[in-house]
Amino acid sequence: MAENEAHKTESALTNEDLQRLLGLLSKIAYGSVTLIIQNGKVVQIEKNEKVRLK
Repeated sequence: MAENEAHKTESALTNEDLQRLLGLLSKIAYGSVTLIIQNGKVVQIEKNEKVRLK
């Protein structure tokens, strides 16, 4: 149980990761952003952007 409590006090996202995520979200019109998490930490951010043709 102590291990679970340690994960609660640590953030899965650093401030730098959060800023990157917010930057991606502000620039994408259609698509998705996926966070890959291992051991309670974000290890990868994937952006899949769709281009709509009219």
